[in-house]
Amino acid sequence: MRLGVVFTGVFLILGGLFTVSALGYAGGALVEGLVQEKLGISGGGHLVQIVLMMLVMVMVIATLLTLAERKWSAFMQDRTGPNRARIGLPIIKDMALAGLPHIATDVVKMLTKEAFRPASANRFLFALAPMLAFAPAFALFLIVPSGPTLTITLPAAVGGYTSTVMMSPTNPDSGLLMLFAIASLAVYGTSLAGWSSNNKFALLGGVRASSQMVSYEVALGLSLVGMMAAFSTVRLAGDDGMAAMQAKYLWSFRAGGFDIGLPQWGIFLQPIGFLLFFAAAFAETKRAPFDSPEGESEIVGYFLEYSGMQFGLFMISEFVEVVVLSGVLAAIFFGGWSLPFGNEWLTNLQVMKDFPILLGAVFGTIFWVKVVLLCYLQLVIRWTFPRFRYDQIQTLGWKILLPLGLVNLFVSTALILWDPSLKALAIAGLLEIVAIAMLTLTPPRQVRREQAEAEHHGGHGHDDHATPAPALSAGHSGH
Repeated sequence: MRLGVVFTGVFLILGGLFTVSALGYAGGALVEGLVQEKLGISGGGHLVQIVLMMLVMVMVIATLLTLAERKWSAFMQDRTGPNRARIGLPIIKDMALAGLPHIATDVVKMLTKEAFRPASANRFLFALAPMLAFAPAFALFLIVPSGPTLTITLPAAVGGYTSTVMMSPTNPDSGLLMLFAIASLAVYGTSLAGWSSNNKFALLGGVRASSQMVSYEVALGLSLVGMMAAFSTVRLAGDDGMAAMQAKYLWSFRAGGFDIGLPQWGIFLQPIGFLLFFAAAFAETKRAPFDSPEGESEIVGYFLEYSGMQFGLFMISEFVEVVVLSGVLAAIFFGGWSLPFGNEWLTNLQVMKDFPILLGAVFGTIFWVKVVLLCYLQLVIRWTFPRFRYDQIQTLGWKILLPLGLVNLFVSTALILWDPSLKALAIAGLLEIVAIAMLTLTPPRQVRREQAEAEHHGGHGHDDHATPAPALSAGHSGH
């Protein structure tokens, strides 16, 4: 029964991702054609992607993550997750419905709960801070492409337009530079929230948050310079963007008409860069184990005085950051919508040539599946590691990530200059992955010492300091 529910859920998720991706291409082609015909300007298709990819996909996934995190934390802690909310209808009134009614209760609670504001707080800045926390996190998805750029010809019944659809809300020349610029604005929301509350505990949380975010922005930018140098671009979307260029194979072979090989994904070219970017971006989201600005056990938090929907903006911005970070990681380090096999085979299928919307929907589904899996990875980390001390967070940023990023940049650029085909960089990347795997799987020295001592004592009949049990006499054997 449970297995059937799981498969049904997976099927519904994949169907939803496929449908929204197909609507993105069809709607983008229609609006692009209409705007071009009526106004004589291009770019109308981006409006569709803003609505579908950001307002629908990002916000829906972020909303569902509020439930997924509680369900996953319950699973890891071996307890029952959210299942008490019910819908009072005759058939389903006694059904938990996988905890989904809890999302509705959260929304109703946030919208109806009183918005409290301290009397001594700065009215304007107190109201502005939640907006500054949410808006930059949400706007970061503007440059993320969720599918390849395709030329779509619509049927005559809907205008018969032939349009080039780019599955990205925008495609500025600045690219990743725009990502850094928008991400740096989020620090204002956290610092203003702590300061404008006129609460010493909130101010302490705001100072912690702002200093942490500023510290990790250095490593965040440094971690992506290697990818910029490898592909000679800062763009993510378009045929000349970083996401599309990763679909090219470094080494490949064909089994009949099926292609398979090692693509030039960022994870293979820059595994150190991936770890640096992931750690720095995770610290920017201020989620555990980097959640010292929100230390509930210390009664510290930059949004300590917020309630109602203002608190809801801070909460949902955290989950939006999880989705956006997953989208950026998928586009930069995991090939966007491409796979290590079958890309050319799939593109060359006649049905895909006849119906390019179908091809775009398949590739779009692949991209969003990667996003969901990366969201799941962040939930696992959130409920695996304990909170770091604040001095440990600063030490990691300045004394580990920053020097490692500089070394990675020098080595990467030297390999790119030596071999512009990126094969030497890929070989170095694969060796780095092997080294990281060995370091990760090798137990610490103390654990190895304890294991050796346990094996040493286990080789004897009894412990050296233990007293052997006396043998039973023959007279007492019957008792």
